[in-house]
Amino acid sequence: MIRMLEGLPDGVVGFEAVGEVHADDYKRILDPALEKAMAEHDKVNVLYVLGEDFTGYTAAAMWQDAMVGMEDFSHWERIAVVSDTSWVHATVQAFAWMLPSRIRTFAVAERANAEAWLAGE
Repeated sequence: MIRMLEGLPDGVVGFEAVGEVHADDYKRILDPALEKAMAEHDKVNVLYVLGEDFTGYTAAAMWQDAMVGMEDFSHWERIAVVSDTSWVHATVQAFAWMLPSRIRTFAVAERANAEAWLAGE
């Protein structure tokens, strides 16, 4: 599942993947939150945490993940992906060139650094 993260700086919307992520998680949680953030801000920064409780994606969820924001990436300024999983870091780096926003990966222990980077510090 995907859950919203609270207490982030203004203009930063955050999510955490917990257990297995399903396609419906995008439709119920992530997509509406991103639409709301983009309606409120010209530029949005996104924090996505895949911590120790994350176990993977269903096939349909992987498709939804690939499609997130494809029409609205112009609103995304920075994306921070926080994970200790090597394939997550490798996947982000492999596709980062396709995104108009700046994207960085951080280890779970560096989450505070990720939040600071998203806040422009």
